Amino acid sequence: MEKPADNQYPIHELIKQRWSPLAFNIRPIEPEKIASLLEAARWAASCFNEQPWFFIVATQDNSQEYEKLLSCLVEANQQWAKDAPLLIFSVAKLSFERNNKPNRHALHDVGLAVGNLTLQAQSLGLFVHQMGGFDMERTRTLYNIPQDYEPVAAIAVGYPGNISQLGEDLQDRELSPRSRKPLPDFVFHNTWNQSYF
Repeated sequence: MEKPADNQYPIHELIKQRWSPLAFNIRPIEPEKIASLLEAARWAASCFNEQPWFFIVATQDNSQEYEKLLSCLVEANQQWAKDAPLLIFSVAKLSFERNNKPNRHALHDVGLAVGNLTLQAQSLGLFVHQMGGFDMERTRTLYNIPQDYEPVAAIAVGYPGNISQLGEDLQDRELSPRSRKPLPDFVFHNTWNQSYF
């Protein structure tokens, strides 16, 4: 299934074809492709080159590790994410290594790293679905994440599946058209809320 962006201006084909499916194929992801995704994340830009991103990875071939990560997701996300062969948590280090001061750019930088990972996945025929629906405290406890680090998002990765494997409510969601705010709603110049376009 494809859901290309209905873009007004030219964009790269990888961006145009990227979307966040709910239906994943249980087909395992080749280890070299997983390494490629994480390598792409590794080369993201970051404030002072701090690279404040960390990733917790679980694949279905290790059922104990996989179930541990899956158990951190809210039930509604577990429903469909259980088929994704790769689950990841992104984690941000909230202070700079260089001086231990707060790094207010850490979440931005983790997002950029995951953006790299997402486009790399798209280039390999894989899809990524990021989730905010997870239990942060359970995640922190189960993985012994230190206080200066924050779980940012849960991420499901895999080859596209068949929509028929989803419940009716999720099929409706999967089939719904993609939408984005128009550029004039969020691109300003001169003063706040004065559209650039």
